[in-house]
Amino acid sequence: MREHLIVRVIVKMLVPFVLLFGIYVQMHGDFGPGGGFQAGVIVATGFITYALVFGVTATIRALPLAFLTIMISLGVILYAGVGFAAMFYGGEFLNYSAFAPGHPQHGQHIGIILIELGVGITVASVMVAIFITFAERWHR
Repeated sequence: MREHLIVRVIVKMLVPFVLLFGIYVQMHGDFGPGGGFQAGVIVATGFITYALVFGVTATIRALPLAFLTIMISLGVILYAGVGFAAMFYGGEFLNYSAFAPGHPQHGQHIGIILIELGVGITVASVMVAIFITFAERWHR
């Protein structure tokens, strides 16, 4: 894509907005359509678009596979950690009401935000890792 200057400039301007929209979907997924999975796919789409235009090597420099592996693990640990934290507070696994016994709705809100964050981190990292793995093998 080195010869397509317009595409490179447009993508360089567009990717931050795609990532920002992914963060918006993540943060407002508990109030409306969206959530962790949708936000993760949107964020992954931003990085995959970057990789398609600027190359897999540039994307690996920005997001090394070791970092993606850590993020995948972090998302799963966050998801499971919320479930175990609910049990620690005296509730069942993933029963968010245990986080705020006096106001169960507040506990539900906190739990959903944390769970969706774990899902978003995991989905985005897995999607980008899968793309980079296949693209890197095809590129050779």
